[in-house]
Amino acid sequence: MGLLDGLMGNVSEVDISSVEKELEVIVTDNENIEKAYKLIRDLIVFTNTRLILIDKQGVTGKKVEYHSIPYKSITHFSVETAGSFDLDAELKIWISGTANPVSKQFKKDKSIYDVQKALASYVAK
Repeated sequence: MGLLDGLMGNVSEVDISSVEKELEVIVTDNENIEKAYKLIRDLIVFTNTRLILIDKQGVTGKKVEYHSIPYKSITHFSVETAGSFDLDAELKIWISGTANPVSKQFKKDKSIYDVQKALASYVAK
């Protein structure tokens, strides 16, 4: 998966070293980035302690929202696959203390399963 996949809305795994440099200002000293996925210009980052959802906003992408979710706060999650007429797949994550899930849209491809598998491995620890 490469640049074209990212532009099409497909998620692709990202080299950890580039993400470490970008997130050095928010990652703690005893925290390690273990996996990262790019979705257009947003990122889904798995560390040894939390899930970080990075939403780059605006035309330039200089405004950034960092949504930090400790794994112990994730009560459950779901994957809704794309159908024949619905071309988007969706990942929903429920966090304790909130009624509505955090939601990420994916294009119709198999990469949502990679993210779901990573999420399952971290939440099940």
